[in-house]
Amino acid sequence: MRFLRAVRFDASDDHVYSNSAMPDEIAISGAFEFSDVAEDALTGKTGQAFANGFLGVGSFGRTTFAVVSDVTDGEFARMIDNLSQHFIDVYGAPDAQAAENAAHEEAAFVEGLCKDNLLNTIFSVSRTLDKDGIHEEFRVITPPSNGIHTRIWSVAEDDEEMSNG
Repeated sequence: MRFLRAVRFDASDDHVYSNSAMPDEIAISGAFEFSDVAEDALTGKTGQAFANGFLGVGSFGRTTFAVVSDVTDGEFARMIDNLSQHFIDVYGAPDAQAAENAAHEEAAFVEGLCKDNLLNTIFSVSRTLDKDGIHEEFRVITPPSNGIHTRIWSVAEDDEEMSNG
């Protein structure tokens, strides 16, 4: 199954978010964390988490970028268990079944994002809040189709004009 994982290109998430996700942990949108937050509370690190952060399911920290990866059935099951328990412990889910249903809804959303994307596709998110609720826009950076990393230089033969200059 394809799903998102937290990816870190540098240490900036440690400075941007109160709690940053660990690299390679399974990630979800996590917009639900802000469903009852007043707009004037979305400042500083909380504002950054709202505006641009995916939620790592394990650390429950935030990451700016997530990458499409394969996850095993066991990893997926552990993610559902962790998220279900989080819904009980932090959000007061009425029972284990309701928590598990909510976890599966979050997972289904992410599966939908990933299903038509290549492995190693990078996702970022931009969220806004208005009177109609939270709006999410996802941007993708697709990997090269030929499997070669982006070239930052090329090797050329010496040009006679340049070598005589």
